Amino acid sequence: MKLRVLLPVLLALIVGGSFIAQYGPRPEITRVPFPQPKGWPKPLYDFKANPLSKEGIELGRRLFYDGRLSKDGNFPCASCHQQFAAFTTFDHNLSHGINNNLTTRNAPGLFNLAWQREFMQDGGVNHLDLQPLAPLTAPNEMGEEIDSVLVKLRTDKRYKKMFAAAFGDTAVTTQRMTRALSQFMLTMVSANSKYDKVMRGEAQFNLPERLGHGIFQQKCVACHPPPLFTDFSYRNIGIPDDPFNSDKGRMKITGKSTDSLSFRVPSLRNVMITAPYGHDGRFFSMIEVMEHYRKRLKVMPATDSLMRKGIPLSNFEIGQLTAFLYTLTDSSFIANPHLAAPADITVPVAADAADHQRVR
Repeated sequence: MKLRVLLPVLLALIVGGSFIAQYGPRPEITRVPFPQPKGWPKPLYDFKANPLSKEGIELGRRLFYDGRLSKDGNFPCASCHQQFAAFTTFDHNLSHGINNNLTTRNAPGLFNLAWQREFMQDGGVNHLDLQPLAPLTAPNEMGEEIDSVLVKLRTDKRYKKMFAAAFGDTAVTTQRMTRALSQFMLTMVSANSKYDKVMRGEAQFNLPERLGHGIFQQKCVACHPPPLFTDFSYRNIGIPDDPFNSDKGRMKITGKSTDSLSFRVPSLRNVMITAPYGHDGRFFSMIEVMEHYRKRLKVMPATDSLMRKGIPLSNFEIGQLTAFLYTLTDSSFIANPHLAAPADITVPVAADAADHQRVR
């Protein structure tokens, strides 16, 4: 009886002693609060299941910028989600993947993900912790297998220490990898633009911005309500199908013809630094977007009811509206050093824009 009681104790001591010999004393996990902006709605992400920690966030940051998560080592998450462009792909309609492949959609900006219930532009992923698995395994993106990624991480002494610091032991698992990535991405909160400062009483709009804000409230707010500037709905906004791509959007997930060519309404935060626009990046300027809404959208059976008559906009209104949209740029977000690559990681520079453009 005594031996039966002692064996688990001895085993624990041996395992614990081995851990300490290899990695030193087991560190305390440092919990950190979610940076909730004042007055914003409650986040949808379940922080009880994956509480933020300093160690988990740092692990997620390294994973986000590590090219070894891709098959050829050249395409980390950050290759398609660049910080200076609010974590989208700068100046490219489609992103570049392994073996000179192109993605099929314009990379969305990554920010304020804690308030998002579904992910991908068609809502095909229903949890942030699962979302990284899609680009990791997509043959035209990172092109890797999850087991191969885990082998790379398990053979890296730095990662073993970081997983131990974040989760209490050295086990490297798919769940821990994706939860660490989630912890890092959840800290991508963009809530300090000029608009936010005006709302907090710290700044004032100039005249064009103020006029543009009024136009926005009249003609745009139905789909882009603040503070998130999206209602997260899926809408067909009259963009004709691309015969080279033939992406049916939300219909691919639901199978409903009423969802044909419907895509998630994007947030307009940081919109002036996230060109090009549209689910496939076909609009290379905000002027093109405005022209689409006022006279070029195509009415189809599934076109959203709010879009069927277009959005009447004069040249003057476009100018003022553009001035307001600039106030949604969060300069502190795109320059936040805590969201940048670790000092010892160099993210590969994307190919020239010409290499990424599809011949139309």
